[in-house]
Amino acid sequence: MPRFHCPAPLLAGQNLSLPASAARHVQVLRLQPGQSITLFNGEGGEWDATITRMGRSDVDVTVGAHTAAEREPGRAVTLAMGMPANDRMDWLVEKAAELGVASLQPLHTAHSVLRLSGERATKKQAHWQSVAIAACEQCGGNRVPTVHPVNELTAWLKTLPTVDATQPALRCLLSLAEGTQPLGVALAAEKTDTPVLFLSGPEGGLSPQEDALARAAGFVPVTLGPRVLRAETAAITALVLAVSGG
Repeated sequence: MPRFHCPAPLLAGQNLSLPASAARHVQVLRLQPGQSITLFNGEGGEWDATITRMGRSDVDVTVGAHTAAEREPGRAVTLAMGMPANDRMDWLVEKAAELGVASLQPLHTAHSVLRLSGERATKKQAHWQSVAIAACEQCGGNRVPTVHPVNELTAWLKTLPTVDATQPALRCLLSLAEGTQPLGVALAAEKTDTPVLFLSGPEGGLSPQEDALARAAGFVPVTLGPRVLRAETAAITALVLAVSGG
Protein backbone atom coordinates (compact mmCIF):
# COMPACT_ATOMS: atom_id res chain seq x y z
CA MET A 1 0.00 0.00 0.00
CA PRO A 2 1.46 3.44 -0.89
CA ARG A 3 2.79 5.33 2.15
CA PHE A 4 2.91 9.11 2.55
CA HIS A 5 4.40 11.41 5.16
CA CYS A 6 1.82 13.83 6.57
CA PRO A 7 3.43 16.05 9.25
CA ALA A 8 0.21 16.97 11.06
CA PRO A 9 -1.88 15.64 13.96
CA LEU A 10 -3.85 12.62 12.69
CA LEU A 11 -7.05 11.20 14.17
CA ALA A 12 -9.33 8.38 13.06
CA GLY A 13 -12.33 9.78 11.17
CA GLN A 14 -10.56 13.03 10.35
CA ASN A 15 -10.95 14.60 6.87
CA LEU A 16 -7.94 16.49 5.60
CA SER A 17 -6.03 17.65 2.55
CA LEU A 18 -2.62 16.07 2.04
CA PRO A 19 0.50 18.25 2.07
CA ALA A 20 1.58 19.44 -1.36
CA SER A 21 4.45 16.95 -1.68
CA ALA A 22 2.26 13.97 -0.76
CA ALA A 23 -0.54 15.19 -3.06
CA ARG A 24 1.90 15.40 -5.98
CA HIS A 25 3.06 11.85 -5.25
CA VAL A 26 -0.55 10.60 -5.22
CA GLN A 27 -1.12 12.32 -8.59
CA VAL A 28 2.02 10.77 -10.07
CA LEU A 29 0.91 7.30 -8.96
CA ARG A 30 -2.49 7.94 -10.62
CA LEU A 31 -4.37 6.88 -7.51
CA GLN A 32 -8.14 7.41 -7.50
CA PRO A 33 -10.90 8.19 -4.97
CA GLY A 34 -11.81 5.11 -2.97
CA GLN A 35 -8.27 3.72 -2.97
CA SER A 36 -6.49 3.07 0.33
CA ILE A 37 -3.17 4.57 1.38
CA THR A 38 -1.07 4.69 4.57
CA LEU A 39 -0.14 7.91 6.36
CA PHE A 40 2.49 8.56 9.04
CA ASN A 41 3.40 11.83 10.74
CA GLY A 42 6.75 10.89 12.28
CA GLU A 43 5.41 10.67 15.84
CA GLY A 44 5.06 6.89 15.83
CA GLY A 45 2.76 4.38 14.21
CA GLU A 46 0.77 4.80 11.01
CA TRP A 47 -2.81 5.35 9.88
CA ASP A 48 -4.97 3.78 7.21
CA ALA A 49 -6.60 6.38 4.98
CA THR A 50 -8.93 6.51 2.00
CA ILE A 51 -8.73 9.00 -0.86
CA THR A 52 -12.02 10.92 -1.09
CA ARG A 53 -11.29 13.59 -3.69
CA MET A 54 -8.70 14.30 -6.36
CA GLY A 55 -8.28 17.93 -7.39
CA ARG A 56 -5.95 19.40 -9.97
CA SER A 57 -3.23 19.89 -7.39
CA ASP A 58 -4.80 18.80 -4.10
CA VAL A 59 -5.94 15.50 -2.63
CA ASP A 60 -8.43 14.94 0.21
CA VAL A 61 -8.47 11.84 2.40
CA THR A 62 -10.36 10.38 5.34
CA VAL A 63 -8.11 9.04 8.09
CA GLY A 64 -8.85 5.53 9.33
CA ALA A 65 -7.50 3.32 12.10
CA HIS A 66 -4.13 3.81 13.75
CA THR A 67 -1.61 0.96 13.92
CA ALA A 68 1.09 1.23 16.57
CA ALA A 69 3.79 -0.12 14.25
CA GLU A 70 7.39 0.65 15.21
CA ARG A 71 10.23 -0.41 12.92
CA GLU A 72 13.07 1.56 14.49
CA PRO A 73 16.35 0.09 15.79
CA GLY A 74 16.73 -0.67 19.47
CA ARG A 75 19.34 2.07 19.90
CA ALA A 76 19.25 5.66 18.68
CA VAL A 77 22.16 6.43 16.36
CA THR A 78 23.24 9.89 15.26
CA LEU A 79 25.59 10.16 12.30
CA ALA A 80 27.80 13.24 12.06
CA MET A 81 29.86 13.28 8.90
CA GLY A 82 32.13 15.43 6.85
CA MET A 83 30.00 15.84 3.75
CA PRO A 84 31.15 13.78 0.76
CA ALA A 85 31.13 15.50 -2.61
CA ASN A 86 28.71 15.33 -5.52
CA ASP A 87 25.61 13.16 -5.12
CA ARG A 88 27.21 10.84 -2.55
CA MET A 89 25.65 12.83 0.30
CA ASP A 90 22.18 12.18 -1.15
CA TRP A 91 22.98 8.45 -1.24
CA LEU A 92 24.28 8.52 2.33
CA VAL A 93 21.17 10.29 3.67
CA GLU A 94 18.86 7.91 1.82
CA LYS A 95 20.57 4.73 3.03
CA ALA A 96 20.98 6.02 6.59
CA ALA A 97 17.25 6.78 6.74
CA GLU A 98 16.42 3.31 5.40
CA LEU A 99 18.57 1.76 8.15
CA GLY A 100 16.88 3.76 10.90
CA VAL A 101 19.33 6.53 11.80
CA ALA A 102 17.85 8.93 14.38
CA SER A 103 19.49 12.09 13.05
CA LEU A 104 22.22 13.32 10.72
CA GLN A 105 24.65 16.19 11.19
CA PRO A 106 26.39 17.43 8.00
CA LEU A 107 29.79 18.98 8.76
CA HIS A 108 32.47 21.08 7.12
CA THR A 109 35.93 19.71 7.90
CA ALA A 110 39.48 20.55 6.87
CA HIS A 111 39.39 18.04 3.99
CA SER A 112 35.83 18.76 2.85
CA VAL A 113 35.37 19.31 -0.87
CA LEU A 114 31.71 20.32 -0.59
CA ARG A 115 31.32 23.76 0.99
CA LEU A 116 27.90 25.23 1.74
CA SER A 117 26.80 28.47 3.34
CA GLY A 118 23.85 30.82 3.51
CA GLU A 119 20.85 30.11 1.32
CA ARG A 120 22.62 27.27 -0.47
CA ALA A 121 23.20 25.45 2.81
CA THR A 122 19.56 25.97 3.84
CA LYS A 123 18.31 24.60 0.52
CA LYS A 124 20.59 21.57 0.77
CA GLN A 125 19.38 20.83 4.28
CA ALA A 126 15.76 20.97 3.08
CA HIS A 127 16.64 18.75 0.12
CA TRP A 128 18.33 16.15 2.34
CA GLN A 129 15.35 16.23 4.70
CA SER A 130 13.07 15.44 1.75
CA VAL A 131 15.39 12.59 0.76
CA ALA A 132 15.06 11.17 4.29
CA ILE A 133 11.26 11.48 4.16
CA ALA A 134 11.08 9.69 0.80
CA ALA A 135 13.30 6.91 2.16
CA CYS A 136 10.97 6.42 5.15
CA GLU A 137 7.94 6.33 2.86
CA GLN A 138 9.61 3.55 0.88
CA CYS A 139 11.10 1.45 3.68
CA GLY A 140 8.26 1.53 6.23
CA GLY A 141 9.95 3.76 8.80
CA ASN A 142 7.46 5.77 10.86
CA ARG A 143 9.94 8.16 12.48
CA VAL A 144 11.74 10.50 10.09
CA PRO A 145 15.38 11.28 11.00
CA THR A 146 16.22 14.93 11.50
CA VAL A 147 18.82 16.42 9.14
CA HIS A 148 20.44 19.23 11.12
CA PRO A 149 21.79 22.45 9.58
CA VAL A 150 25.30 22.31 8.13
CA ASN A 151 27.92 23.21 10.74
CA GLU A 152 31.68 23.51 11.15
CA LEU A 153 33.23 20.53 12.93
CA THR A 154 35.10 22.56 15.54
CA ALA A 155 32.02 24.68 16.35
CA TRP A 156 29.79 21.61 16.52
CA LEU A 157 32.11 19.79 18.94
CA LYS A 158 31.77 22.71 21.37
CA THR A 159 27.97 22.30 21.42
CA LEU A 160 28.03 18.68 22.61
CA PRO A 161 26.83 18.10 26.18
CA THR A 162 28.99 16.40 28.78
CA VAL A 163 28.57 12.62 28.81
CA ASP A 164 28.01 11.34 32.33
CA ALA A 165 26.04 8.76 34.28
CA THR A 166 22.83 10.78 33.91
CA GLN A 167 23.20 11.01 30.13
CA PRO A 168 24.96 7.82 28.98
CA ALA A 169 26.03 7.65 25.36
CA LEU A 170 28.81 6.21 23.25
CA ARG A 171 30.75 8.54 20.99
CA CYS A 172 32.72 6.82 18.25
CA LEU A 173 35.25 8.42 15.94
CA LEU A 174 36.03 6.56 12.72
CA SER A 175 39.77 7.15 12.68
CA LEU A 176 42.75 6.23 10.53
CA ALA A 177 45.17 7.27 13.27
CA GLU A 178 46.94 5.05 15.78
CA GLY A 179 45.23 3.85 18.95
CA THR A 180 41.94 2.62 17.52
CA GLN A 181 39.92 -0.40 18.58
CA PRO A 182 37.51 -2.45 16.46
CA LEU A 183 34.06 -0.85 16.40
CA GLY A 184 32.50 -4.19 17.38
CA VAL A 185 34.52 -4.19 20.61
CA ALA A 186 33.38 -0.67 21.53
CA LEU A 187 29.73 -1.55 20.84
CA ALA A 188 29.92 -4.83 22.78
CA ALA A 189 31.00 -2.96 25.90
CA GLU A 190 27.75 -0.98 25.97
CA LYS A 191 24.11 -1.88 26.51
CA THR A 192 22.24 -2.61 23.30
CA ASP A 193 20.01 0.44 23.81
CA THR A 194 22.82 2.90 24.60
CA PRO A 195 22.63 5.83 22.14
CA VAL A 196 25.58 6.11 19.76
CA LEU A 197 27.03 9.19 18.09
CA PHE A 198 29.30 8.46 15.13
CA LEU A 199 31.73 11.01 13.74
CA SER A 200 33.10 10.26 10.29
CA GLY A 201 35.26 12.34 8.00
CA PRO A 202 34.89 13.19 4.30
CA GLU A 203 37.19 12.03 1.53
CA GLY A 204 40.65 11.93 3.11
CA GLY A 205 39.26 11.61 6.63
CA LEU A 206 39.68 14.11 9.44
CA SER A 207 42.89 16.07 9.87
CA PRO A 208 45.20 15.12 12.79
CA GLN A 209 44.09 18.28 14.62
CA GLU A 210 40.40 17.44 14.15
CA ASP A 211 41.01 13.85 15.24
CA ALA A 212 42.63 15.13 18.44
CA LEU A 213 39.78 17.59 19.13
CA ALA A 214 37.21 14.81 18.74
CA ARG A 215 39.09 12.56 21.18
CA ALA A 216 39.24 15.43 23.65
CA ALA A 217 35.44 15.74 23.32
CA GLY A 218 34.98 12.15 24.47
CA PHE A 219 35.03 10.28 21.17
CA VAL A 220 36.49 6.76 21.21
CA PRO A 221 38.64 6.13 18.09
CA VAL A 222 37.46 3.01 16.29
CA THR A 223 38.27 1.13 13.11
CA LEU A 224 36.23 -0.93 10.66
CA GLY A 225 39.12 -3.14 9.64
CA PRO A 226 42.30 -3.03 7.55
CA ARG A 227 40.70 -1.73 4.35
CA VAL A 228 40.30 1.98 3.59
CA LEU A 229 36.64 2.58 2.76
CA ARG A 230 35.05 5.47 0.93
CA ALA A 231 33.66 8.13 3.25
CA GLU A 232 30.03 7.22 2.62
CA THR A 233 30.74 3.46 2.78
CA ALA A 234 32.47 3.82 6.16
CA ALA A 235 29.60 5.82 7.65
CA ILE A 236 26.94 3.36 6.48
CA THR A 237 28.98 0.34 7.61
CA ALA A 238 29.30 1.81 11.11
CA LEU A 239 25.56 2.50 11.18
CA VAL A 240 24.74 -1.07 10.15
CA LEU A 241 26.91 -2.47 12.95
CA ALA A 242 25.31 -0.18 15.52
CA VAL A 243 21.67 -0.82 14.63
CA SER A 244 22.25 -4.56 14.31
CA GLY A 245 23.82 -4.82 17.75
CA GLY A 246 27.47 -4.79 16.70
